[in-house]
Amino acid sequence: MQPETPLSDIFRLTTLQKAALHKLGISTARDLLFHFPARYDEGGDETTIAGLKPGIDAAIIGTLEKLETKKSWRRKIPISTGVIRDATGKLNVMWFSQPYIAKMWSNGVLVRASGKISGNDKKIYLANPHLERVSLTDAGLFEKTISLDTEDSKSDAKNSPPADGLKTENLFLAVYPESSGVTSLWFRHAIEKVLTQGALEGIEDTIPAEILKRYNLPSLKTALVWIHTPRSVKDAAAARKRFAFEEVFYIQLERQRERQAQLREKSFAVEAPQDAVDSFVRSFPFKETAAQKRAIDTIIAEMRTGHPMSRLLEGDVGSGKTAVAATAAYAAVRTRPGNQTFGTLQVAYMAPTEILAKQHFESFIKYFEVHPVNIGLITGSGCYKFPSKISRDKATNISRPQLLKWVANGEIPILIGTHALIEKQVQFKHLALVIIDEQHRFGTGQRRKLARKEERLPHLLSMTATPIPRTLALTVYGDLDLTLLDEMPAGRKQIITEVVSPGRRDRAYARIREELRAGRQAYVICPRIDEPDPEKALAVMAKSVKAEAKRLKKEIFSEFEIDILHSKMTPAAKDSVMKKFVAREIDILVATSVVEVGVNVPNATIIFIEGAERFGLAQLHQLRGRVVRSNHQAYCFVCPESRGERTVARLKALTTAKNGFELAEQDLLQRGAGELGGRKQWGISDIGMEALENLKLVEAARTEAHALVRADETLKNYPALGHALASRARDYHFE
Repeated sequence: MQPETPLSDIFRLTTLQKAALHKLGISTARDLLFHFPARYDEGGDETTIAGLKPGIDAAIIGTLEKLETKKSWRRKIPISTGVIRDATGKLNVMWFSQPYIAKMWSNGVLVRASGKISGNDKKIYLANPHLERVSLTDAGLFEKTISLDTEDSKSDAKNSPPADGLKTENLFLAVYPESSGVTSLWFRHAIEKVLTQGALEGIEDTIPAEILKRYNLPSLKTALVWIHTPRSVKDAAAARKRFAFEEVFYIQLERQRERQAQLREKSFAVEAPQDAVDSFVRSFPFKETAAQKRAIDTIIAEMRTGHPMSRLLEGDVGSGKTAVAATAAYAAVRTRPGNQTFGTLQVAYMAPTEILAKQHFESFIKYFEVHPVNIGLITGSGCYKFPSKISRDKATNISRPQLLKWVANGEIPILIGTHALIEKQVQFKHLALVIIDEQHRFGTGQRRKLARKEERLPHLLSMTATPIPRTLALTVYGDLDLTLLDEMPAGRKQIITEVVSPGRRDRAYARIREELRAGRQAYVICPRIDEPDPEKALAVMAKSVKAEAKRLKKEIFSEFEIDILHSKMTPAAKDSVMKKFVAREIDILVATSVVEVGVNVPNATIIFIEGAERFGLAQLHQLRGRVVRSNHQAYCFVCPESRGERTVARLKALTTAKNGFELAEQDLLQRGAGELGGRKQWGISDIGMEALENLKLVEAARTEAHALVRADETLKNYPALGHALASRARDYHFE
């Protein structure tokens, strides 16, 4: 069997299975082999009900019956109960404190139930079993051995499975990401079959053998067997480590090749006089921090080289990133293009939302108040220019064609906007600097779209207030230099963060009422927009924006104005609500995490976060950053729905960590990398995200990639590796 053999040629697939596999992106034997388990269950092969004894782990295939929800007679906790029946007998099943289980599963469904047998010799039951739906087509007759004709290097031989076959009767059963129609049981049997029929023969290892040997990583063939049918925890861990290393290594190669290509590019040499830059900084309404000064000096020096800068500016909410960006923009617009004695270089500033774009427009007007320069704003809902010809201290609404004309001929040196900036109609004359807020994978191709008339590549300054673990920064942003703003402006008070137990809500509400009566404003954050369906209400306990806003208005804060904000609202509706909140027409804004990035309302000093355990630490830190925009004392109340040890430990970290960087590392350790951003956001698979918990592994992959690209940038000596990177480029789009 060849790796590219279609699965439809190997298995008799139902229409439902074909649709499920298509949804998972699986069409060939190779795809199947690279569909990795999410975890492993202990308990051995499937067994029958007859002969079961207390204390053993069991996995039973049978029919669910008599499902119902009741309360235990002693502790009065809700439980789901039922019976599983196979050809040899029947067995009671129970799920404690999980009343929704009985609603999620139907009587008569065929399942695989795995868990521990509890009870005594007279009466046994299966406690809190994990259920997998089983279809009749899951039950197939597959070989129990996998022949492995491997050509692993001698260094890998001691770790290799025996050549005469690998027994799959092991204590570790792979549990796979599923879709309706294909279960973990189906995947286990299907993978056994393709391995048995020699699918490994045509798979070539892309990682150079010397690198595998250097880090004691298994070969590709060995790792594929170990990850699907591990004989021990050590086998599974070694395989996952190899694939995690591989993915980070691929990303590092891509980044290092991008970096090398950028170093050959030319950009504008930004040569603003140093005394002018110093004068601009002195005009700030505050004293710059030492971190801001270091960042400004680094950025200005790099833009003077004439090679395109690619830099990520990372700093906590309120650390002064916009001031640094404004200074970089000032340096650009104080520089003449080429050898000209007239005109200036230009700056494009892109924000993720209209609300944030307008806030940056207003901020730049203030920063450039004593250094007059034309500033434009372009969004989907309108265009503005500062200053107005009629009133030099105000902005004016202008037509889109007029704004585009002034940008194209260089009369507007600074243009701020949303993604409208990269529309085809927007043409710059001398674009020298692109500033991006919260979009760090904005790459070379998009910069070229902005600078269509120029052969030179603009400098890039990307900014984020999202705390990023060092391993993630080294991996995903390997082509960007990092600058940290690790100081807060003088006079900024430390936010008071408190974990609120259900019995202490009234105390938190009293503090909110005090702040509101003092003229301040508040946020209340909820994990959901709407209430769940009644049938799912037991399974989903999270508070919703709509219901909580009604409850607060009716029962708690009837004397104050309350409104809502969430992602399903139209842009016009969101804008209207935010304008009212900024104008203090709304006292309490009940919202989802849509306010996490970019909402800047200095008068809001208190935030109450419902269902806090549903958010990551970094996200909670971002949310509470909404209320540290002034020198007023700020408060953050986090209220979890559950009080387990893990929840308490995570939220305690929120109250004790000194800054977002420290929290990001704690989030990585406590939640795992897979929950920090995930495949969709970063272009990294779940197993690749596991690598981000291992700084040494990431640094090793970075070192190897850097050395390989320096020696062979085109990878002509490693054709398989080059082919793998080309395939990745088709699957993931980083720009």
